[in-house]
This record gives sequence, structure tokens and C-alpha cells, in this order.
Amino acid sequence: MPLEDHVYMKLCAELASCLSISLASARRQVELVAVREGVKDLNQRKLIAQRLLNEARTSKNSSKEASASAQLDQLLEAL
Repeated sequence: MPLEDHVYMKLCAELASCLSISLASARRQVELVAVREGVKDLNQRKLIAQRLLNEARTSKNSSKEASASAQLDQLLEAL
């Protein structure tokens, strides 16, 4: 049963972009979490997609910060 809600698809597209994966893979990730949690409602799936997107963004930002701080450390050591 394909879910074609515009907001749901947009969240999945943003998740796909953030994770550098295909839209189908992002939707599959959301669907897998929904199945694990026993969710069948579209609104709940939207919340799951939003949660996964937030987690991906947080993870991406923390890895950028870690690499930026490592670069700064290397530059300071060079001085």
C-alpha cells in the first residue's frame, strides 16, 4: 500500500538527501521503524519520518563539529 501524502513524501525526501540515499531507501527506513513500533497510521509515520530526519541532522552536525574541531587542533599544533 503506497503512501502518497505530500508532507510524508517531503519528509522522506529530506531524509534521503540528508543521508545521501535514495528516496525509496529513506521511505523503507521509515516503514521499517513503523513496523517495529507497530504503527499503521499515516500521521504517526510522519512523526517517525520527522524523528529520523532530526536524528540524521543531529548526527551530521555533530560529525561536522568533531571534524572541524579536529582540524582546528591540527592547525594549532602546526603553530
